[in-house]
Amino acid sequence: MSDDVGRVEVSFTINGEKREISIDPNRRLLDFIREDLGLTGTKYGCGTGDCGVCKVLIDGEPVSSCTVPAKEVDGKKVITIEGLSEDSGGLHPIQEAFMESGAVQCGYCTPAMILVAKSLLDKNPDPTREEARQAISSVLCRCTGYQKIVDGVLLAAERME
Repeated sequence: MSDDVGRVEVSFTINGEKREISIDPNRRLLDFIREDLGLTGTKYGCGTGDCGVCKVLIDGEPVSSCTVPAKEVDGKKVITIEGLSEDSGGLHPIQEAFMESGAVQCGYCTPAMILVAKSLLDKNPDPTREEARQAISSVLCRCTGYQKIVDGVLLAAERME
């Protein structure tokens, strides 16, 4: 429903927290997450959805947040990299596996890579190397040939069994 100044009411869950917010219907999800919610782990890359570094999970699916209007999360569950920490406050097993595999390089694409890996492992807990490579192919990394990232995904799969 809209109010009289052109804003829309959006009700969603982000990182396990239920939120109801009035927003500009044309605001990009990326900007909303970073600027309005202060969750800066989601990175800005190309602004057109081509590089994938702005990925978040919406209802478990990786989405380039720079191409999605924030109003589209109404009634949905959003997870950013900040939402992956364990209840104890520690790192998620995927984050630990990435660190141990040296899959973090400069770190700019890492939040998106980890979220894409989470989506894959939620659906397929025992992926092949090719399946892991295919899953991360939607995120551009300029530091590597992706080998260590694939290693990190497979190590996480091993540990999460």
